[in-house]
Amino acid sequence: MLKLVHFVTVIMFVSMASAYANDRLWLQTHAERVRQQAIKHNIPGYILVYLEKGQPATIYRYGKTERNGEAIDKNTVFRLASVSKTFTAMLMAKMVESKRLDWQTSLSTLAPDYGFSQAGLDKMTLTHLVSQSSGFMPNAYDNLIEANYSVKRVLNMLADLEPVCSPGQCYTYQNALFGVIEDYFSAQQSSFNVELERQVIKPLGMPNASAGKAALLSSQKWAKPHIAITRSKWRKGSVNTNYYRFSPAAGVNASIKDMEVWLRAMLGEYPQQVSPSLVSTLTTPKVKTKRELNRREWREHLQDAYYGLGWRVYDFDGYKLNYHGGWVKGYRADVAFAPDQEVGYAMLMNAESNLINGFSAAFWEAYFEHYKKNNSVVSLLNQVSDE
Repeated sequence: MLKLVHFVTVIMFVSMASAYANDRLWLQTHAERVRQQAIKHNIPGYILVYLEKGQPATIYRYGKTERNGEAIDKNTVFRLASVSKTFTAMLMAKMVESKRLDWQTSLSTLAPDYGFSQAGLDKMTLTHLVSQSSGFMPNAYDNLIEANYSVKRVLNMLADLEPVCSPGQCYTYQNALFGVIEDYFSAQQSSFNVELERQVIKPLGMPNASAGKAALLSSQKWAKPHIAITRSKWRKGSVNTNYYRFSPAAGVNASIKDMEVWLRAMLGEYPQQVSPSLVSTLTTPKVKTKRELNRREWREHLQDAYYGLGWRVYDFDGYKLNYHGGWVKGYRADVAFAPDQEVGYAMLMNAESNLINGFSAAFWEAYFEHYKKNNSVVSLLNQVSDE
């Protein structure tokens, strides 16, 4: 009888160990589903990366930089759109860390020429700007950005705008207000693009990352933008200058190799350049974002949602997930990492397709399901081993 029990135990152990070893099937399945959807909807191209802290990254790529162009690879540069805000937040955090700024620095100090010291705006700080809790109407004057208004003109108009709530009291997503950071660096005889390169991109050794339109166009290899004609039909577009005028909001460019480096930094692999305390500061919830709970494809998984400093902070089926997405004409981008599980994921696309929303939600659903199963297997293996 003891021999039979031992035999059954060994079989169970081998079976569970085999299942544990084959732990990338879920990822391969996800990648294939994404590829099939891309084919179905004629997506020009995309590339995605999955990584676990300290382990080699897995990259899946599809399509070309443009029709008859080069195949997309790990060094192909894309626009990050609003994912740029995660970089801006890190740059601001580094400046606070070096005592050049303070999170409580007022906007009237950062940009003294625009009337932000008037009643109702005088309490607006760098924290409120980066945490999307300024109190201005959401997406205030994005239409002026898209009409190619200058930073100075837009900021002057913002300073005359009546807030909808007191700073820090409600979530009010902005792009135009990030012009304050652009203006601040200009007054320091520098620029956001230069400072980001000097303080973030270069120290991390990002091979292809940059900020600004000129930097994108001079990249050795970059993906051309594609605009939707229908859900499954695309035309090649031109690179607009508009949001590049507000680079802290949407002006960073990067390849998937750069995003791998970025995720590794968020997961603590480069503590000399990005300390765990900086990551913690950026991903601590600041303001609740109720509308995020109704995001299509995500809503069945989101239990809670906040905005930190440049990062969204989700409760995804009981797990913490730090996330940001981006969209400018012709491009989409998503980046996220689960700090407790020490894994990260990013996807870049040279088409403004909403499919990316479903792809990212499906990825994290698959990952956390895999994670739960793996934990169960490990627990059972430990029990068998103890017995």
